[in-house]
Amino acid sequence: MSDLTEKKCVPCEGGIAALDKAACEKYLSDLPEWQLNDDATVITRKFDFNGFLRTMSFVNAIAWVANVEKHHPDMAIGYNYCTVNFTTHAANGLTENDFICAAKVDALF
Repeated sequence: MSDLTEKKCVPCEGGIAALDKAACEKYLSDLPEWQLNDDATVITRKFDFNGFLRTMSFVNAIAWVANVEKHHPDMAIGYNYCTVNFTTHAANGLTENDFICAAKVDALF
């Protein structure tokens, strides 16, 4: 599999099929810190930090990447953590875009 951080997200307005569980697990071999939910529709990773400013700096960097890629995560943010979830709502599951963005988020950390 090519380096996901070098790829760009493809716009998705629907009509694209979600990846099956086997394909998701193959992508996850390059993203070992990410977890796949039971129905293979969401990938999640929790990032821990030393303090609020570092957390928020990371969140802002994720926002920049998401804006550039036009593919946005759901996030839960607290004083010293950020949990990031990727899914492609238009596909009702995961697409390559989710794994591209996850790799780019990992590169920020």
